[in-house]
Amino acid sequence: MILAIFVIFIILILASCVKIVPQAHTYVLERLGTYQATWTAGLHMKVPLIDRVARKVTLKEQVVDFAPQPVITKDNVTMRIDTVVFFQITDPKLFVYGVENPIMAIENLTATTLRNIIGDLELDETLTSRETINTKMRATLDEATDPWGIKVNRVELKNIIPPAAIQDAMEKQMKAERERREQILIAEGEKKSAILRAEGHKESVILQAEADKTAAILKAEAVKEAKIREAEGEAQAILSIQQANADGLRFLKEASADESVIQLKSLEAFAKAADGKATKIIIPSEIQSLAGLVKSVTEVGSQE
Repeated sequence: MILAIFVIFIILILASCVKIVPQAHTYVLERLGTYQATWTAGLHMKVPLIDRVARKVTLKEQVVDFAPQPVITKDNVTMRIDTVVFFQITDPKLFVYGVENPIMAIENLTATTLRNIIGDLELDETLTSRETINTKMRATLDEATDPWGIKVNRVELKNIIPPAAIQDAMEKQMKAERERREQILIAEGEKKSAILRAEGHKESVILQAEADKTAAILKAEAVKEAKIREAEGEAQAILSIQQANADGLRFLKEASADESVIQLKSLEAFAKAADGKATKIIIPSEIQSLAGLVKSVTEVGSQE
């Protein structure tokens, strides 16, 4: 019975000496109160009654949200700022033995660093320089926490809370700025509208002038075409007359007309040439004698 109890006790002791370290965790092992080893993920065994796990450390990135801290700007404005720190343990041994309370140490270090940075900035710079403040704080905290086995990956300003009077003044300023922008937008809209109306009127005048110019060109071309056709008609008429005269002469020539007939035709031509419009006509002597002969024949015919 005693032997069975002893065996069970030994089994329990051996079972307690077997440790399984999960992923992204480490165990800091001490032997007789001093640092012995750092166990990573996997199966491990310690010496009974001599070794002990001093600290279980997680290697995951951790996030700490610190309460708002009062800070004073360069222009003596007191405000409250709360920060969020993202850090990761890189050396479990330094983390366990470097500082008593790492989280509290990071919080106090964050508060003092924030006061130092904000103390060199005015209110407006503080409100518009979040990225600069974050970068400076991360660099300072990362350097300060390196001996503790901690790496600060990122620092963010969560809220910047100015005094109530400053908030009221800022709200009034923002309201005035919005009203100013509204007036500017209205003025710009009216200006653009006037420009568009002027451009529309200008284009209308240009189009009307181009239409008038086109109409004048078309009218001039029509007049020109009419004159050309009229000239062509006159030329065709003259050509027809000349052709008729040439045909008459050719007919007389083919008919073997005597001199009297030819002179008579000449007389008719002179009569047509005069047409009541000429004031003086010079008639050759041959035609004059023929004209006298015609007159005599005409008088004899009338006496009979």
